Amino acid sequence: MTHSTPLTIIIPVLNEGEGFLALWSALETQVQSKFNAFVVYDFDQDDTIPVVTEVVARGENRLHLIKNSFGKGVVGAIRTGFEQVQDGPLLVVMGDLSDDLAKVDAMISIYQKGFHLVAASRYMKGGAAIGGPWLKQTLSRLAGVSLYCLRGIPTHDATNAFKLYDSKMLRTLRLESQGGFELNLEIAVKAFLAGYKIAEIPARWQERTHGKSKFRLWAWLPRYLKWYFYAFRPKDMRRSSIFGQVSHS
Repeated sequence: MTHSTPLTIIIPVLNEGEGFLALWSALETQVQSKFNAFVVYDFDQDDTIPVVTEVVARGENRLHLIKNSFGKGVVGAIRTGFEQVQDGPLLVVMGDLSDDLAKVDAMISIYQKGFHLVAASRYMKGGAAIGGPWLKQTLSRLAGVSLYCLRGIPTHDATNAFKLYDSKMLRTLRLESQGGFELNLEIAVKAFLAGYKIAEIPARWQERTHGKSKFRLWAWLPRYLKWYFYAFRPKDMRRSSIFGQVSHS
């Protein structure tokens, strides 16, 4: 599955103007692969917009603003970004510099070996999660590691948003999440059950250094549990027989 199509980066934002220049600088310096980036916002007053507009006005043609067309929230923003991509690798990056951008090129290299989903894993050997609420991290780790050990999903970190996807694979999955970050788990689970090839790479996650997290544990926990138990459904053997299931660690 070798692709010459540039990487597409989806950046959902909600008033990330304070830190966007730092994020863009990190993308420019840490990602050597060719890429385009879509910054997806909910409302016209978002303070990220003028910052992005200024960068584009300086001649940056890789950066694009697009308004959320699925309704407000991170799920709508991510799915709006998905709709912009017809082919090639697609990466979701949070606007708060929490993600380990130094891993992006390695994730693309793994993808080019024939994988359909490459997860940056905080919970495999060599990965790390630094900061953040203790309970949130504990539940996230428990979910990821148990799905790896008990269900055989080939990543220790199925809930992480920082994943590289094959865009054609995404279009075969019927995505249902409407609330929040549980979309990341839904995609990993449905890709696994459909027999797509999943890999993981150790990565370091750092709690955001500015602004406030949009994650609300108790509001979203039931939605996570839905996709956690969904993972124990039988696999679609028709697709599994075509693609197989390969683990990379």
